[in-house]
Amino acid sequence: MSQNPPPDREPEKEEKEEELAISNARAYSTPKVTVYYDRGRCLHFAECVRGLPQVFDVHKRPWIQPDSASAEEVAEVVRRCPSGALHYRLEEGPPEEPEQPTYVEPVTDGPINLRGELSIEVPGGGRMQEVRASLCRCGLTQNEPFCDKTCNRAGWSSSKAPSRTSD
Repeated sequence: MSQNPPPDREPEKEEKEEELAISNARAYSTPKVTVYYDRGRCLHFAECVRGLPQVFDVHKRPWIQPDSASAEEVAEVVRRCPSGALHYRLEEGPPEEPEQPTYVEPVTDGPINLRGELSIEVPGGGRMQEVRASLCRCGLTQNEPFCDKTCNRAGWSSSKAPSRTSD
């Protein structure tokens, strides 16, 4: 999620695009940090649970308790989330910066994870500014363009996927 529009972009358009990135997300707030969680994009990589179990505890309600660690620690762990299901805003501090250069990682039998300054086309013709996303590779997702693990339920395998051949 881009928190500051690049200088060559229109702020109004950027605000609309940013809204899309967290539009389905639930906010968990403290005075110093707000964590946004989009359940539809979570693929359970569990970087959050392993990184700060006192903040991200699936056995508690609410399961995200950002006041259980410093705002900086929460932000650092949220940045580990490869799917982009988690985002944050610091009350005082810099926004999340996109990774440079953009990083692309195909997950065996799963999505393609992207990190960087991303502009993702979403259904309805809109675009979403993002810094992290797990995109569908199998073409079966119901949450286009994001992976929803339908590939696992359908038995899709990246080893069976067509590969490119050089011309």
